[in-house]
Amino acid sequence: MKIQTLIAGLAVAASSLTALAQNIAVKGKTVYTMAGTPIENGVVVVRDGKIADVGREGRVRIPRGFDVLEAEVVTPGFIDAHNVAGLAGIYNGGGQTHDQDQLENSAPIQPQLRAIDAYNAREPLVEYIRSFGITIVHTGHGPGQLISGQTMIVKTVGDTVMDAMMVEEIAVAATLDPGVFGAAPGAPGTRGKAVAMLRAELIKAQEYLAKIEAADDDSPPARDLKMESLGKVLTKDMPLLVTVHRAQDIASAMRLAEEFGFTLWLDMATEAYLLIHEIKAAGVPVFVHPTMYRASGEAENLAFDTAAKLKEAGIEVVLQGGFEGYVPKVRVVLFEAAWAAANGLGFEGAMETITTAPAKLLGIDNRVGSIEEGKDGDLVLFNGDPFEYTTNVMTVIVEGEVVSEKRR
Repeated sequence: MKIQTLIAGLAVAASSLTALAQNIAVKGKTVYTMAGTPIENGVVVVRDGKIADVGREGRVRIPRGFDVLEAEVVTPGFIDAHNVAGLAGIYNGGGQTHDQDQLENSAPIQPQLRAIDAYNAREPLVEYIRSFGITIVHTGHGPGQLISGQTMIVKTVGDTVMDAMMVEEIAVAATLDPGVFGAAPGAPGTRGKAVAMLRAELIKAQEYLAKIEAADDDSPPARDLKMESLGKVLTKDMPLLVTVHRAQDIASAMRLAEEFGFTLWLDMATEAYLLIHEIKAAGVPVFVHPTMYRASGEAENLAFDTAAKLKEAGIEVVLQGGFEGYVPKVRVVLFEAAWAAANGLGFEGAMETITTAPAKLLGIDNRVGSIEEGKDGDLVLFNGDPFEYTTNVMTVIVEGEVVSEKRR
């Protein structure tokens, strides 16, 4: 993405919680910093929303007047690498559509739709996942159309989208799956047609960029929001996030990326374990499907150990909450990581997929993903092993502010 856009988005977020930030210290019997070995009997000091110090109790001094919390285990705030929270709502029962803005069904290709224009910071679903320690989400328009719109990165706090904003535009979301067949007027009816339509739009975007390059400054071509958005994909300012399940569709997405030279992010990628060598050779990261996603339809060949297999092969892997057709619309990525840990990924590997790995992939690791001095004071406090079913999230802190004390 353009560095100017990233800086602007981060600047907005940096000031969003300053007025609320507490001066707070957290003591943990075990602190998983994700920046080194766990700290036994650790202390994390947060001043003005930022981590001011972290280390063993006795070495770290807690300033006078700081609020002090204690927990069995402390981790960084969790990052859901991809979901639709804030655009999709928590209810949608009985066929209601009032809280379902993640998918526009009037046309099959709409890259110009911005997540910022549809995100509801007060949506109960955002509060719900936050109470489980998810402090950041990569959210936006979801799967279901050939190109459904854009995605963004937000903190799970604030009264408005601007309060929550970290990065305004991060990727363009597309889908290569029979679920898009006939989903809108003019939508494709076969896999071949779907890829041909994507290719045609990308060629149009190439031509649009060429016109802009060749135009006189006094007579630029008429603006085309659709082509501008796809142009950012072609110039690698935004990746194309492609939701796929079958191996043949994964291969089609990679061929398109090679043909047009754009950055590809594979989303869901249920049968990615069948193309490990090809995905690794292409250097494509995988936003692995929720581990406990329903194994039916195009996802019938889902495997619990996909994340472990991909990571073992050296492929960049992150976990996501995804999108569900039933309430509460997204999965709790903490539980998905726990299941992945039990199916070959292990504790550290699973923790990475919801902390450091998505922070790095999304380009926000200078602020979040680990407990280090100078980073945002985003912390989760547990009364036991985070991946143990009987453990509870006790407290969630975002930029030094306690935002949840629900026992989850």
